[in-house]
Amino acid sequence: MRRSRHALEYAAARMLYTFFSLLPVDWASSLGGWVGRTFGPGLHVSINARRNLKRSFPEWPSDKIEQTVQDMWDNLGRTAGEHPHLSAFDPYRADSRVDVVGAEYCDLLKHASTPGLFVSGHFANWEVTPLAGTRRGLTVHLVYRRANNPFFDRLLQKGRNTLNSDFYPKGAQGAKAILRALKRGDNLALLVDQKMNDGIAVPFLGRDAMTAPAVAELALRYNCPVVPARVERLKGAHFRVTFYPPIDRPETGNQQQDILVMMTEINRQLGEWIKEKPAQWLWVHNRWPE
Repeated sequence: MRRSRHALEYAAARMLYTFFSLLPVDWASSLGGWVGRTFGPGLHVSINARRNLKRSFPEWPSDKIEQTVQDMWDNLGRTAGEHPHLSAFDPYRADSRVDVVGAEYCDLLKHASTPGLFVSGHFANWEVTPLAGTRRGLTVHLVYRRANNPFFDRLLQKGRNTLNSDFYPKGAQGAKAILRALKRGDNLALLVDQKMNDGIAVPFLGRDAMTAPAVAELALRYNCPVVPARVERLKGAHFRVTFYPPIDRPETGNQQQDILVMMTEINRQLGEWIKEKPAQWLWVHNRWPE
Protein backbone atom coordinates (compact mmCIF):
# COMPACT_ATOMS: atom_id res chain seq x y z
CA MET A 1 0.00 0.00 0.00
CA ARG A 2 2.85 2.36 0.80
CA ARG A 3 4.47 1.73 -2.57
CA SER A 4 1.17 2.38 -4.32
CA ARG A 5 0.68 5.64 -2.41
CA HIS A 6 4.23 6.70 -3.25
CA ALA A 7 3.60 5.93 -6.92
CA LEU A 8 0.43 8.03 -6.94
CA GLU A 9 2.16 10.92 -5.17
CA TYR A 10 5.02 10.73 -7.65
CA ALA A 11 2.65 10.68 -10.64
CA ALA A 12 0.93 13.86 -9.41
CA ALA A 13 4.24 15.57 -8.62
CA ARG A 14 5.72 14.56 -11.97
CA MET A 15 2.71 15.96 -13.81
CA LEU A 16 3.02 19.30 -11.99
CA TYR A 17 6.79 19.34 -12.49
CA THR A 18 6.41 18.77 -16.23
CA PHE A 19 3.70 21.42 -16.50
CA PHE A 20 5.79 23.99 -14.62
CA SER A 21 8.81 23.17 -16.80
CA LEU A 22 6.83 24.04 -19.95
CA LEU A 23 5.96 27.53 -18.65
CA PRO A 24 8.23 30.56 -18.61
CA VAL A 25 9.89 30.88 -15.22
CA ASP A 26 7.81 33.91 -14.15
CA TRP A 27 4.56 32.19 -15.07
CA ALA A 28 5.61 28.99 -13.28
CA SER A 29 6.51 30.98 -10.17
CA SER A 30 3.24 32.94 -10.21
CA LEU A 31 1.09 29.86 -10.79
CA GLY A 32 2.92 27.94 -8.08
CA GLY A 33 2.34 30.84 -5.69
CA TRP A 34 -1.39 30.83 -6.47
CA VAL A 35 -1.66 27.08 -5.89
CA GLY A 36 0.28 27.37 -2.63
CA ARG A 37 -1.68 30.21 -1.05
CA THR A 38 -5.02 28.81 -2.27
CA PHE A 39 -4.69 25.26 -0.99
CA GLY A 40 -1.77 25.25 1.46
CA PRO A 41 -3.42 26.97 4.46
CA GLY A 42 -6.08 24.25 4.55
CA LEU A 43 -3.59 21.37 4.72
CA HIS A 44 -3.06 19.57 8.02
CA VAL A 45 0.63 20.57 8.23
CA SER A 46 -0.49 24.21 8.52
CA ILE A 47 -1.47 23.42 12.08
CA ASN A 48 2.25 23.18 12.85
CA ALA A 49 2.85 26.53 11.17
CA ARG A 50 0.14 28.32 13.18
CA ARG A 51 1.31 26.78 16.45
CA ASN A 52 4.95 27.67 15.78
CA LEU A 53 4.06 31.24 14.86
CA LYS A 54 1.86 31.75 17.92
CA ARG A 55 4.61 30.56 20.23
CA SER A 56 7.37 32.48 18.48
CA PHE A 57 5.38 35.72 18.23
CA PRO A 58 2.84 35.62 21.10
CA GLU A 59 2.06 39.32 20.63
CA TRP A 60 0.80 38.82 17.07
CA PRO A 61 -2.96 38.99 16.43
CA SER A 62 -4.57 36.01 14.75
CA ASP A 63 -5.07 37.80 11.43
CA LYS A 64 -1.32 38.47 11.15
CA ILE A 65 -0.60 34.81 11.81
CA GLU A 66 -3.08 33.76 9.12
CA GLN A 67 -1.59 36.20 6.63
CA THR A 68 1.91 34.88 7.36
CA VAL A 69 0.75 31.30 6.84
CA GLN A 70 -0.79 32.27 3.51
CA ASP A 71 2.33 34.18 2.44
CA MET A 72 4.50 31.24 3.49
CA TRP A 73 2.50 28.95 1.21
CA ASP A 74 2.76 31.49 -1.60
CA ASN A 75 6.54 31.31 -1.23
CA LEU A 76 6.54 27.50 -1.09
CA GLY A 77 4.33 27.27 -4.16
CA ARG A 78 6.62 29.62 -6.04
CA THR A 79 9.62 27.54 -4.98
CA ALA A 80 7.96 24.42 -6.40
CA GLY A 81 7.11 26.19 -9.65
CA GLU A 82 10.68 27.45 -9.98
CA HIS A 83 12.31 24.08 -9.31
CA PRO A 84 12.40 22.92 -12.96
CA HIS A 85 13.93 26.30 -13.89
CA LEU A 86 16.93 26.40 -11.53
CA SER A 87 19.26 26.86 -14.49
CA ALA A 88 17.62 30.27 -15.07
CA PHE A 89 18.99 31.55 -11.76
CA ASP A 90 22.63 32.09 -12.75
CA PRO A 91 23.78 34.66 -10.18
CA TYR A 92 26.59 36.27 -12.15
CA ARG A 93 25.02 36.89 -15.56
CA ALA A 94 24.31 40.44 -16.66
CA ASP A 95 20.56 39.68 -16.76
CA SER A 96 20.67 37.64 -13.56
CA ARG A 97 17.62 37.15 -11.38
CA VAL A 98 19.92 36.79 -8.37
CA ASP A 99 21.88 39.57 -6.69
CA VAL A 100 24.85 38.38 -4.66
CA VAL A 101 26.24 40.21 -1.64
CA GLY A 102 29.43 39.12 0.10
CA ALA A 103 30.80 37.04 -2.77
CA GLU A 104 34.28 37.78 -1.42
CA TYR A 105 33.64 35.17 1.28
CA CYS A 106 33.20 32.58 -1.47
CA ASP A 107 36.46 33.74 -3.01
CA LEU A 108 38.22 33.27 0.32
CA LEU A 109 37.20 29.61 0.33
CA LYS A 110 38.62 29.12 -3.17
CA HIS A 111 42.07 29.95 -1.83
CA ALA A 112 41.72 28.39 1.62
CA SER A 113 43.81 25.40 2.65
CA THR A 114 40.79 23.71 4.24
CA PRO A 115 37.27 23.01 2.94
CA GLY A 116 34.42 25.31 3.92
CA LEU A 117 30.91 24.76 5.22
CA PHE A 118 27.99 26.90 4.04
CA VAL A 119 25.10 26.95 6.50
CA SER A 120 21.57 28.15 5.88
CA GLY A 121 17.94 27.15 6.35
CA HIS A 122 14.72 26.73 4.40
CA PHE A 123 14.38 30.38 3.37
CA ALA A 124 12.75 31.76 0.20
CA ASN A 125 13.89 29.40 -2.59
CA TRP A 126 16.72 27.67 -0.72
CA GLU A 127 17.75 25.81 -3.91
CA VAL A 128 19.13 29.08 -5.30
CA THR A 129 21.77 29.56 -2.59
CA PRO A 130 24.24 26.84 -3.70
CA LEU A 131 24.24 28.28 -7.23
CA ALA A 132 25.90 31.43 -5.88
CA GLY A 133 28.78 29.24 -4.74
CA THR A 134 29.10 26.79 -7.63
CA ARG A 135 28.83 29.56 -10.25
CA ARG A 136 31.65 31.32 -8.40
CA GLY A 137 33.96 28.42 -9.18
CA LEU A 138 33.61 26.47 -5.94
CA THR A 139 32.91 22.78 -5.60
CA VAL A 140 29.91 22.68 -3.26
CA HIS A 141 28.14 19.43 -2.40
CA LEU A 142 24.74 19.41 -0.73
CA VAL A 143 23.81 17.57 2.46
CA TYR A 144 20.06 17.04 2.40
CA ARG A 145 17.24 15.18 4.10
CA ARG A 146 16.02 12.43 1.81
CA ALA A 147 12.29 12.59 1.03
CA ASN A 148 10.14 9.81 2.49
CA ASN A 149 8.90 9.00 -1.01
CA PRO A 150 11.89 7.60 -2.97
CA PHE A 151 10.26 8.37 -6.33
CA PHE A 152 9.67 11.99 -5.33
CA ASP A 153 13.23 12.17 -4.03
CA ARG A 154 14.59 11.27 -7.46
CA LEU A 155 12.41 13.95 -9.04
CA LEU A 156 13.88 16.57 -6.72
CA GLN A 157 17.40 15.48 -7.59
CA LYS A 158 16.60 15.84 -11.28
CA GLY A 159 15.84 19.52 -10.79
CA ARG A 160 19.08 19.98 -8.86
CA ASN A 161 21.28 18.60 -11.64
CA THR A 162 22.03 22.14 -12.76
CA LEU A 163 24.09 22.60 -9.58
CA ASN A 164 26.75 20.18 -10.84
CA SER A 165 27.12 18.91 -7.30
CA ASP A 166 26.89 15.65 -5.41
CA PHE A 167 24.08 15.10 -2.93
CA TYR A 168 24.67 13.38 0.40
CA PRO A 169 21.70 12.27 2.49
CA LYS A 170 21.74 13.09 6.17
CA GLY A 171 22.44 10.22 8.54
CA ALA A 172 24.78 7.25 8.53
CA GLN A 173 24.30 6.60 4.82
CA GLY A 174 25.81 9.91 3.77
CA ALA A 175 28.37 10.26 6.57
CA LYS A 176 31.19 8.40 4.82
CA ALA A 177 30.69 10.34 1.59
CA ILE A 178 30.71 13.63 3.54
CA LEU A 179 34.02 12.77 5.20
CA ARG A 180 35.55 11.75 1.87
CA ALA A 181 34.45 15.05 0.32
CA LEU A 182 36.02 17.07 3.13
CA LYS A 183 39.27 15.11 2.87
CA ARG A 184 39.34 15.96 -0.86
CA GLY A 185 39.00 19.63 0.08
CA ASP A 186 35.47 20.01 -1.29
CA ASN A 187 32.97 22.38 0.32
CA LEU A 188 29.58 21.40 1.76
CA ALA A 189 26.26 23.22 2.04
CA LEU A 190 23.92 22.28 4.88
CA LEU A 191 20.43 23.39 5.92
CA VAL A 192 20.47 23.26 9.70
CA ASP A 193 17.02 24.52 10.71
CA GLN A 194 15.20 21.17 10.98
CA LYS A 195 14.56 19.17 14.13
CA MET A 196 16.93 16.30 14.87
CA ASN A 197 15.71 13.91 17.52
CA ASP A 198 19.21 12.85 18.57
CA GLY A 199 20.68 16.34 18.30
CA ILE A 200 21.50 18.76 21.11
CA ALA A 201 19.24 21.34 22.77
CA VAL A 202 20.12 24.79 21.43
CA PRO A 203 18.16 28.05 21.83
CA PHE A 204 16.22 28.94 18.68
CA LEU A 205 13.76 31.83 18.55
CA GLY A 206 13.69 31.95 22.33
CA ARG A 207 13.13 28.25 23.00
CA ASP A 208 15.38 25.21 23.11
CA ALA A 209 15.18 23.14 19.94
CA MET A 210 16.88 19.83 19.17
CA THR A 211 19.55 20.82 16.68
CA ALA A 212 21.95 18.78 14.55
CA PRO A 213 25.51 19.51 15.79
CA ALA A 214 27.23 18.19 12.64
CA VAL A 215 28.29 21.62 11.33
CA ALA A 216 30.17 22.49 14.51
CA GLU A 217 31.61 18.97 14.84
CA LEU A 218 32.99 19.04 11.29
CA ALA A 219 34.24 22.62 11.61
CA LEU A 220 36.18 21.84 14.78
CA ARG A 221 37.51 18.51 13.51
CA TYR A 222 38.68 19.72 10.09
CA ASN A 223 39.27 23.44 10.85
CA CYS A 224 36.57 24.39 8.37
CA PRO A 225 35.40 27.99 7.99
CA VAL A 226 31.63 28.16 8.53
CA VAL A 227 30.03 30.73 6.21
CA PRO A 228 26.35 31.64 6.82
CA ALA A 229 24.41 32.07 3.57
CA ARG A 230 21.00 33.69 3.29
CA VAL A 231 18.60 33.88 0.36
CA GLU A 232 15.71 36.36 0.24
CA ARG A 233 12.88 36.54 -2.25
CA LEU A 234 12.76 40.15 -3.47
CA LYS A 235 9.83 40.13 -5.88
CA GLY A 236 8.42 37.24 -7.84
CA ALA A 237 11.23 35.04 -9.15
CA HIS A 238 14.03 37.44 -8.14
CA PHE A 239 16.36 36.89 -5.19
CA ARG A 240 19.25 38.20 -3.15
CA VAL A 241 21.88 35.81 -1.77
CA THR A 242 24.08 37.15 1.02
CA PHE A 243 27.23 35.48 2.30
CA TYR A 244 28.40 36.53 5.76
CA PRO A 245 31.83 36.46 7.42
CA PRO A 246 32.84 33.04 8.78
CA ILE A 247 31.63 32.27 12.29
CA ASP A 248 34.31 32.24 14.97
CA ARG A 249 35.40 28.77 16.07
CA PRO A 250 35.86 28.65 19.85
CA GLU A 251 38.86 26.71 21.11
CA THR A 252 38.40 26.25 24.84
CA GLY A 253 39.49 22.63 24.90
CA ASN A 254 35.98 21.56 25.90
CA GLN A 255 34.62 20.12 22.66
CA GLN A 256 31.01 19.80 23.76
CA GLN A 257 30.97 23.37 25.01
CA ASP A 258 32.57 24.63 21.81
CA ILE A 259 29.95 22.78 19.74
CA LEU A 260 27.15 24.33 21.78
CA VAL A 261 28.64 27.84 21.42
CA MET A 262 28.91 27.49 17.62
CA MET A 263 25.43 26.07 17.16
CA THR A 264 23.97 28.76 19.44
CA GLU A 265 25.49 31.45 17.21
CA ILE A 266 24.22 29.73 14.06
CA ASN A 267 20.68 29.44 15.47
CA ARG A 268 20.81 33.06 16.61
CA GLN A 269 21.64 34.20 13.09
CA LEU A 270 18.95 32.04 11.52
CA GLY A 271 16.47 33.41 14.04
CA GLU A 272 17.31 36.99 13.12
CA TRP A 273 16.67 36.26 9.46
CA ILE A 274 13.33 34.64 10.32
CA LYS A 275 12.25 37.66 12.38
CA GLU A 276 13.04 39.99 9.46
CA LYS A 277 11.01 38.01 6.89
CA PRO A 278 8.94 35.39 8.72
CA ALA A 279 6.80 34.48 5.71
CA GLN A 280 9.90 33.27 3.85
CA TRP A 281 10.72 30.51 6.34
CA LEU A 282 9.27 27.00 6.37
CA TRP A 283 7.12 27.11 9.51
CA VAL A 284 5.50 23.71 8.88
CA HIS A 285 8.48 21.90 10.44
CA ASN A 286 7.68 20.35 13.80
CA ARG A 287 10.65 22.32 15.14
CA TRP A 288 9.55 22.43 18.77
CA PRO A 289 7.69 19.19 19.54
CA GLU A 290 5.55 18.94 22.64
